[in-house]
Amino acid sequence: MCNTPQSPHVERPSWDEYFLKLAMLASERATCPRMHCGCVLAKDRYVLATGYNGSLPGAPHCTDVGCLIVEGHCVRTNHAEINAICQATRHGADLLAATAYVTNMPCTACAKALIAAGIKRVVVFSEYHSTLAEQFFAESSVTLDRLPIPGCVIKYDLANYPSARAGKSTS
Repeated sequence: MCNTPQSPHVERPSWDEYFLKLAMLASERATCPRMHCGCVLAKDRYVLATGYNGSLPGAPHCTDVGCLIVEGHCVRTNHAEINAICQATRHGADLLAATAYVTNMPCTACAKALIAAGIKRVVVFSEYHSTLAEQFFAESSVTLDRLPIPGCVIKYDLANYPSARAGKSTS
């Protein structure tokens, strides 16, 4: 048996931090320049679905043709929460009593959709303007947790993992 040296202890993120970081990563796929939002739907420490604000499948993106503004809001895109719920539905995921990790407080319509889908907890780290989400969550017994933004750095120390090595780039 061979003992390998251990790398310095790296603090593991909590489950909430982990899922919020995944939501942040999902937000990088957003196609509306007015806001990048990500959502992860999780249950029993498993990811059920992810979403980001983006155009309908096959439709042009705001980043390509500009935003479609109606009453001060871009309506070209679905919000991250709606896209996550739609992805869960397409894959048959059970959202009853799941948690939604969202980079921003949901808008009123997304809050209502999360409630109707059976979400029982919502975790956010930033706010959204003019929303009744908090009121609807309270009325529907959905727990709302506001956490600090998790660290924005992915810690992957390839040089110090003895079983890994850098791959060859194909681009």
